[in-house]
Amino acid sequence: MPRESFLKNRIRSVGFALKGMFLLLRTEASIQIQFGIAIVMTLAGFYFQISNTEWILQLFAIGLVMGVEGINTAIEKISDYIQPKNDPKIGFIKDISAGAVMIVSIVASIIGLIIYVPKLL
Repeated sequence: MPRESFLKNRIRSVGFALKGMFLLLRTEASIQIQFGIAIVMTLAGFYFQISNTEWILQLFAIGLVMGVEGINTAIEKISDYIQPKNDPKIGFIKDISAGAVMIVSIVASIIGLIIYVPKLL
């Protein structure tokens, strides 16, 4: 059986990743809210003409929050699949995963405040 070429394999991998991204956006309320916030913050960046460094920080914060939220969602889904019943150990894992989202969300909010508060004063 011939092996698939490296390029075809990479293209297929990108397709799976795009499918996952759209599944997240279509099915997960938390990602939908964060995506809405990302759009608002992006528009604010254009309105306030933030610097290149501020854009880098803002985009990094947005990507980090949404990426960690995606990982959190995957952890929750696999946990529910492995143990559909209420289990304290699974609950602990899910709480830790949600806590990671909280940490990056707080840091992203602080980055937003550092960027925008001086522009509003």
